[in-house]
Amino acid sequence: MMQSHLGGRLPAYDGRKSLYTAGPLPFTTRTFEIVLQDEEDRIGGAQVAQRREKHFMVVIKFAARADLHHLAMFLAGKLPDAPQDAIQVLDIVLRELPTARYSPVARSFYSPNLGTRQQLGDGLESWRGFYQSIRPTQMGLSLNIDMSSTAFIEPLPVIDFVAQLLNRNVSIRPLSDADRVKIKKALRGVKVEVTHRGNMRRKYRIFGLTSQAARELTFPIDDHGTMKTVILYFQETYGFNIQHTTLPCLQVGNPQKPNYLPMEVCKIVEGQRYSKRLNDKQITALLKVTCQRPQQRELDILQTVNHNAYHEDPYAQEFGIRIDERLALVEARVLPPPRLKYHDSGREKDVLPRIGQWNMRNKKMVNGGRVNDWICINFSRNVPDSAATSFCRQLAEMCQISGMKEHSDHAIKMP
Repeated sequence: MMQSHLGGRLPAYDGRKSLYTAGPLPFTTRTFEIVLQDEEDRIGGAQVAQRREKHFMVVIKFAARADLHHLAMFLAGKLPDAPQDAIQVLDIVLRELPTARYSPVARSFYSPNLGTRQQLGDGLESWRGFYQSIRPTQMGLSLNIDMSSTAFIEPLPVIDFVAQLLNRNVSIRPLSDADRVKIKKALRGVKVEVTHRGNMRRKYRIFGLTSQAARELTFPIDDHGTMKTVILYFQETYGFNIQHTTLPCLQVGNPQKPNYLPMEVCKIVEGQRYSKRLNDKQITALLKVTCQRPQQRELDILQTVNHNAYHEDPYAQEFGIRIDERLALVEARVLPPPRLKYHDSGREKDVLPRIGQWNMRNKKMVNGGRVNDWICINFSRNVPDSAATSFCRQLAEMCQISGMKEHSDHAIKMP
């Protein structure tokens, strides 16, 4: 299509309604009929099947020109305001290839190939990725890149996902009502693929969970109201014997006319970001993944830039964009820490902090606070009264040595 209809232009698409090219197209308005085959019916091997086709009418018409001259004038310091429209066009151009390679989330891109996956618990895992955007700076246009991580649903068999979610073997005892609610909430909107039809891995989106177990579930097979059980249907149609007959089935497809799929024939499709709220355990695990020392973060950013190979990006080449794969150098200096002044009556009258920290030992505050009333309460049966009293006395002495003004020794003994 690019060679025959767009005059050899390689366009960049923003994912909504705007298409950008590096030059004019050979038309101002044109309508195209696009025919796509349903990817959910793909078959491998020597099997051949008729796949459903979807027809779309796409209209491309000239809308406007991006004012790059305005951008050049701004970068030269001759205009006060940055032309955001022009910067957005360049940003979209550089997002085109990563969007095809990775899983885009807002301004970030994620992939299991950009780092080691880390399990977060309850059927979730973290994927490494990077944030990317073009920013106008004093050095000209700069590509801002930073590392990030986010949660994705593990591409597990649904049975294994449910077992992780409930933290138990789902075959041992029936699901409780609370279990069903938790499973339904976690799986709603998740895309799965079937595994019982050989190479035909049709995909569905889950919208619910049946109230009945698979062994009790029936559905009409004709217009006369003839009913058949899900278990018998899978035996006769696919030669598949359902093992987990006490588990509910997944409701997929159209809510008005749902399909019922046993959990054991479904596998979660890879690359689905988890957008719901994480629990405390998952947040802690994700923070451990994202916490990096500056040197390691710098190394990861350089590896990401090298992996993205911007010099080979056909869209960047089409629009004449070149990216320097070295980090920008900024002249800077480290300011010396201020010397801290303490009271002259202290053993040490001033101190020079090192690496942002210092010790209060042998120092006295210039204007120490005043504490008129305070109490020290011992709630522990295992701490002797003498130890608690000694701690309270030493605390009061340390406060006085540090310049605080306090009096009274209030210790309360708990029965």
